[in-house]
Amino acid sequence: MPQGCGHRPSGANLQPWHFTVITDPALKHRIRVAAETEEKEFYEERAPAEWLAALAPLGTDANKPFLETAPVLIAVFAQRHGLLPDGRKVKHYYVPESVGIAVGFLIAGLHGCGLATLTHTPSPMNFLNEICGRPAQEKPYLLLVVGYPAEDCKVPRAGGIKKRLSEFVDWR
Repeated sequence: MPQGCGHRPSGANLQPWHFTVITDPALKHRIRVAAETEEKEFYEERAPAEWLAALAPLGTDANKPFLETAPVLIAVFAQRHGLLPDGRKVKHYYVPESVGIAVGFLIAGLHGCGLATLTHTPSPMNFLNEICGRPAQEKPYLLLVVGYPAEDCKVPRAGGIKKRLSEFVDWR
C-alpha cells in the first residue's frame, strides 16, 4: 500500500476503508472459485439482456482466471462505521464517495509505477469477508487485480464506444 494512503480525502476525515492485499495462491484460488460462482449465476440468471449486450464486445464472461494468475489482489472494504479506542461506534460519512476517491488514488499510483489494474466487482461479494477475515459490518467494495500487463495484453475498446473528451467535458 502506498505510504500515506490513510491521508486521502474522506468524509469527516474518517478513512472509511480497509484494504486487504492478497498474494497467497490458495487464497487467490478460493476467491476465484467464489467469484466465478457469483459470476456464473449473474450471466445465466440475473443479468438483463441489455447489460449482456453491452458486455459482449469486451469478451467477458463468468471465467476469471486472472484472479489466480495476477500476482496481487487487493480486496477493498467500505466501513459504515468505525470503533473509537473506548469501543464506541462512530458513524462514517460519504462512505462510497470516500472509498472511491481512495481507490482512485491507489489506481493512479499503481499505474504510475507501470502496473496494470483491473477492477472486478462480482455481485454479491460477501464471500470476501469470510476469505479475508473481515467483519460483517464491512461491505466489500471492489476487488482490484494488480500486476504487470501480459505481453499479449489488449485493452478492449468496447467496439469504439469510448466517449470523446467533448462528450463529457465542457468549458465555460
